[in-house]
Order: sequence, then C-alpha cells, then structure tokens
Amino acid sequence: MTALVVYESMFGSTKTVAEAIAEGLRASGPVRIVEVSTLASSPGSTRLADDITLLVVGAPTHAFSLSRANTRQDAAAQAPGGVISSGKGVREWLEALSLPTGGLPVACFDTKVAKPNLPGSAAKSAEKRLKGMGGRPVVAARSFKVHGKADGLLEGEADAALAWGRALGGMRARL
Repeated sequence: MTALVVYESMFGSTKTVAEAIAEGLRASGPVRIVEVSTLASSPGSTRLADDITLLVVGAPTHAFSLSRANTRQDAAAQAPGGVISSGKGVREWLEALSLPTGGLPVACFDTKVAKPNLPGSAAKSAEKRLKGMGGRPVVAARSFKVHGKADGLLEGEADAALAWGRALGGMRARL
C-alpha cells in the first residue's frame, strides 16, 4: 500500500508542497515522491508499480492549466539558476500514462498565484485527465497559493499541505 507523489515544479513552491504532502502521508504508510521529468524519462514510466494504491499528482498552474513546453521555456528564462522540472511535465506524463484496470485512487494539487485571482487550475486539469483514464478522485483538487511565480508560498500553505497529506493518509486506509 504505497502512495506515489508525482510533482512538477519550476521555482520550488510545488516541490515544497509535494514534500509536505508526502510527509503527511508517511504517517499512514510508505510513500515515494518523484519529480515528473525524472520519472517521465525512466524506462517503464508509462505504467505504475503494482504496489501503488494512491497516486497524488501536483503541478504549477501555467496559462490556466498544466504547463506546456513553451510555458516551461518561459519559466526557465525567468530562473537564473534553472528550474527544477526541466524535462517533460505532468501534461506529457499523463498523456503517456496507463492506469491499472479498475482505476486507481487519485488526488491532485497545484500551486497558483494568489493575486490576481485568475481562473484555471493545473490540479483540475490533471484530475480530469486521470478520471478519463479511470482514476477515482478521493478528494477535490486542491490549490496552494504562492506570492508570485518565484516568490514562494503564502504563509501557512506548507502547513496546509502537510495537513492535506495527513487527511489523504487517513483516507488511504479506507481505499
């Protein structure tokens, strides 16, 4: 009964959220956390390991949805030290992914700029794609707010991610 947390992150905020969620999940069992471009480039990345019982997917919201190659290029141009996810993103990974027959419990999150409050959500887009593959959302998609693209999480968001991970862990026993 292993939870897999897959994330895409440009400037580090989504990575921080993913790590907090994984930490919250650890109280209820084994957790693996993987950055998506590392996963997408590995052999067999289109199928999940047989021991995965919960898939948690997170990404930054770019242009109202999941990132694309051009939005990742734009982010890389704004990051003097480079971005964390420099290869394929969650969008491409999901396009190639195959879920087990019978579906799989899933949960999706994103990071999103707090102001201005723009429409769109990478989490909702990922959730829709996963549902289309037979995934079964166990909670509604969740957004965690950032000050700006590279300005970090709002105060309290890392703690909220930890709590969300603990809540997912509590659900995991009933899945």
